[in-house]
Amino acid sequence: MPASTKRPTTGTATTKAGASSARKTSKLTVSRPELLVDGSDAAFRALVHDLLAFSARIQDIRNKFGRLLDLSGTSYTILMSIAHLQHGEAGINAIADHLHFSGAFITTEVNKLVKAGLVAKVTNPEDRRRVRLTLTPEARTQLDALTGIQSPVNDMLFPLSAEEFQMLGQIMSKLVVSSDQALHLVDYLALQAKVAEG
Repeated sequence: MPASTKRPTTGTATTKAGASSARKTSKLTVSRPELLVDGSDAAFRALVHDLLAFSARIQDIRNKFGRLLDLSGTSYTILMSIAHLQHGEAGINAIADHLHFSGAFITTEVNKLVKAGLVAKVTNPEDRRRVRLTLTPEARTQLDALTGIQSPVNDMLFPLSAEEFQMLGQIMSKLVVSSDQALHLVDYLALQAKVAEG
């Protein structure tokens, strides 16, 4: 066989060997043993990418639900939260805590919903300095009509067993807390790196 026909094979083998070597020597993006499989962070990276893909899709679905009510995705989410919390303590702070937003942001968004005739502010009888948020009849009518689309979409979005659903809820609650801590950590480490450079 002519020598020229062997070069591509040799080159390909060399490339594969180089790529394999690069993979073996690349630094890990996570250090906790629980997040490594056979010393590799590949499974962790795959999980992160799956979470990003799911997050993008659930955000898109939320935005589509909102558009059906002529609302932004955020306004729709706040409206749904008021609907589920209004029989309890559905004030600005409660909604902000529930959705992990600032109180100032929720106040701005709620005012938009009030202006749209979807939310009413009622003085809290236990503390007249505070208000409780309730849905207007118009908002309730619109949300009731939306369930014909919401229900099958959410069923499709979460094809989980009861055990899986409970476990996911527990895991997500834990990850929300740790993600807040991670945000503070990345800001701190970035600042430290700038200080070191300076």
